[in-house]
Amino acid sequence: MTKPISIGIFYGSTTCYTEMASEKIQQQLQALLLQGDVVGQVELFDIKDTALAKSQNYDVILYGISTWDFGELQEDWESTWDDIATLELSGKVVGLFGLGDQLGYADWFQDALGMLHDELILLDCDLIGYWPNEGYEFVASKGLTPDEQFFVGLSLDDENQYELSDTRIKLWCKQVIDQIHELNAA
Repeated sequence: MTKPISIGIFYGSTTCYTEMASEKIQQQLQALLLQGDVVGQVELFDIKDTALAKSQNYDVILYGISTWDFGELQEDWESTWDDIATLELSGKVVGLFGLGDQLGYADWFQDALGMLHDELILLDCDLIGYWPNEGYEFVASKGLTPDEQFFVGLSLDDENQYELSDTRIKLWCKQVIDQIHELNAA
């Protein structure tokens, strides 16, 4: 039997869409943990009420962020942005998910996701959960990998593709669990 892992989901949400996605991710991951050979618990935190420093207590950390207007950060993330650089995440497994509006803000789709990724990559953590950019319509994004084949985390658009979100969450959570399993086996 493998050592139990702790997963913490930390999100900021203004209109509840990121909160709802976080809850769905929590439920999906917990169900997958119960079915598989990776044992653990998944806890959920709103960064408006919980300091980002608490995320350091988890083996696996998932951060949820939404992009606002013309590539701006969600307000709770904006108010805690400077705290990111102080986190001790070396050796931690970190995944990201973001919400955005690919049609209304096509030039800035998932920019906040990319900005968060750029901060976290400096902290020597193991980033997982990159997501294919197929099936989206946008012009530009800071949330893409350098080869532009993937988003740096799960990309959700509840404004224009709400009907796809549950399937995307389910597939991404399976991917995350598989990647955690691979890292634990290494």
